[in-house]
Amino acid sequence: MGGLQAAWPGGAMRFMGLRLQPGEDLCKALRAAFDEAPETGGFVASCVGSLTSARLRFAGREVASLLEGPLEIVALSGSFSAQGPHLHLTVADAAGVVTGGHLLDRAEVRTTAEVVLGLVTGVQFRREPDSRTGYAELFFGRA
Repeated sequence: MGGLQAAWPGGAMRFMGLRLQPGEDLCKALRAAFDEAPETGGFVASCVGSLTSARLRFAGREVASLLEGPLEIVALSGSFSAQGPHLHLTVADAAGVVTGGHLLDRAEVRTTAEVVLGLVTGVQFRREPDSRTGYAELFFGRA
């Protein structure tokens, strides 16, 4: 199996539930919740809700696109490190058309966003430059 792998015997995990209110920015709220937690790594375990708008960067593009809603959150996935989150969002519009990409700030909650974050201790998630991709990628180590 290729790629980087890591396992930490004895590591612990807890979950944090968030219910975001209308008008809150999804990305900013998630970043703030992780920044306030004492853990050094995290991930999105679950997310359902709706958005008024979402700003996404599509694959291979440098410029973000603003999607106007109403939008239903179909999926949100990603990881959190001290250097920031890496989040991908999939939404469906009122016609059921599904769009997804890299989540950026300016994704405004319409009615609610119910989010469960998994937070890990004993493990440090960090982003470091990877010469193979040209981007800061996720690496793991002991906290």
